[in-house]
Amino acid sequence: MTQKSISDTKHWLRTARTITEALPFMRRYNGKTFVIKYGGHAMVDEELASLFASDIALLKQVGINPIVVHGGGPQIGRMLERLEVKSEFIDGLRITDAKTVEVVEMVLSGTINKSIVSAINAAGGRAVGLSGKDGNLIQAQKLRRTKRDPDSNIEKVLDLGFVGEPTMIDPKILFSLQQSDIIPVIAPIGVGPAGETYNINADTVAGAVAAAAGASRLMMLTDVSGVLDKDGELIQELNTAQVEALEKDGTISGGMIPKLETCVKAVNNGVEAAVILDGRLPHSMLLEIFTGGGIGTLIYR
Repeated sequence: MTQKSISDTKHWLRTARTITEALPFMRRYNGKTFVIKYGGHAMVDEELASLFASDIALLKQVGINPIVVHGGGPQIGRMLERLEVKSEFIDGLRITDAKTVEVVEMVLSGTINKSIVSAINAAGGRAVGLSGKDGNLIQAQKLRRTKRDPDSNIEKVLDLGFVGEPTMIDPKILFSLQQSDIIPVIAPIGVGPAGETYNINADTVAGAVAAAAGASRLMMLTDVSGVLDKDGELIQELNTAQVEALEKDGTISGGMIPKLETCVKAVNNGVEAAVILDGRLPHSMLLEIFTGGGIGTLIYR
């Protein structure tokens, strides 16, 4: 046997072991719904975006029902600059006036959404793009936020314009698609009581959709490896009580706090578990779902 044939044999043996390890997880999750929040570096890097689309198509082919909820903050920012529309932020939230929300909807429901749909279809899946307006999927209201003035200690109401939060997710359209081979790709746009358009945080939408759809998993693709302890090491599992404790002692801080709060809320509302994982790692979803150890931080009740 030549050196090349020996190398080829080892490669195929490794492939066979990988498939064998994945089979129990395929059986376990067959027919289950996974909601994937897609954003960050994974969405703007062309190679990672292509791999993500292939992985989503694969999940559907092995019997899992994926629902993709995507963001698009950087793309919105670039479009607003091109159109010379000024945009301001308060506490990390974009103030969204009537002119801005038109651009937000155009970018999220149009350019980004259709790009993701096209990539999944090119990878062999059958994806359909939706916004929260379709079938009244995401009913929303104006987001209410307050900020305490450090000098006067008076709490002021912040007017963020057409920034919203979900009041109800109507999953009927998702259940209908679940019975087919179609993969929903959702833009985080909500509709208000009077038909007004609301821009909603994609993490928040993903958590609400996961709860309403009775998802087995909520998967949050981020630009970090997961939740890290004070020594910078990955925490592989957390229950909801531990999340609260780590937030109080300062281990969890910054942008990770709202992500974990979304995960905890989803789990408390019936999602089996939520996972925060690194979207910068190729095939991170497959490694998390189909291997025994997983690669992110699992949050459970």
